[in-house]
Amino acid sequence: MTQFQTETDARPSTGAEPVIVAQDVEKWYDNGFHVLKGVSLTVNRGEVVVIMGPSGSGKSTFIRTFNALEPYQKGRIEIDGILISHDLKDIEKVRKEVGMVFQQFNLFPHLTVLQNVTLAPIWVRRWPKRKANEVAMQLLERVGIAEQAKKFPGQLSGGQQQRVAIARSLAMQPKAMLFDEPTSALDPEMVREVLDVMRELAGEGMTMVCVTHEVGFAREVADRVVLMADGMLVEEGTPDAFFNNPQEERSKKFLSQIL
Repeated sequence: MTQFQTETDARPSTGAEPVIVAQDVEKWYDNGFHVLKGVSLTVNRGEVVVIMGPSGSGKSTFIRTFNALEPYQKGRIEIDGILISHDLKDIEKVRKEVGMVFQQFNLFPHLTVLQNVTLAPIWVRRWPKRKANEVAMQLLERVGIAEQAKKFPGQLSGGQQQRVAIARSLAMQPKAMLFDEPTSALDPEMVREVLDVMRELAGEGMTMVCVTHEVGFAREVADRVVLMADGMLVEEGTPDAFFNNPQEERSKKFLSQIL
């Protein structure tokens, strides 16, 4: 089993047990804005779900509730059987099991690439430094930047920094990975190198939820594509059904703008 693989081997069938279960999730911002309006989504082990939608539709907020970066007020979210509540112990358990890759990399600028990747395994998983370094170097090799291990983030390109961010999340050996528009801050020539890593992850059975507008990636890799608009889940289906035969008017309008 490679470092990218989870407990399952290769792409499993998507009839597996659920890893992420969100039921009727509601969220209001402090200013009273109703950002999530009864959103429900189940993601099975080994499944890749791509979430699309116009700006401001609640996509990023929704996936950030999966690891309690955003609180929700109503509904229910379980990650691998752990209920996300106000209990800090449960939140800590969930964050150990869910990796997240952000738009802006969020690397520690004063730490080397290797130190960025090993920080959480050493302090959270309590791994010995030697084990953390070995796993980190394997992951950096896998994402194609092992030679950059001693450099600082500011010395890397945007695409390289995002690959470090992916390696950092994988170092915790998560049960699921969340991607919040991971290519939106990259120059076009750097997008492919990040998407290639994500394709490998998907091919090796990682459970993934990806907020992205990368249509080619969604067509090729996703098991399901979900459209969000106005804080609601408007439509979901296979990539073929979603892109070639959308049923909802908001889906048709959105696709006409991005295709």
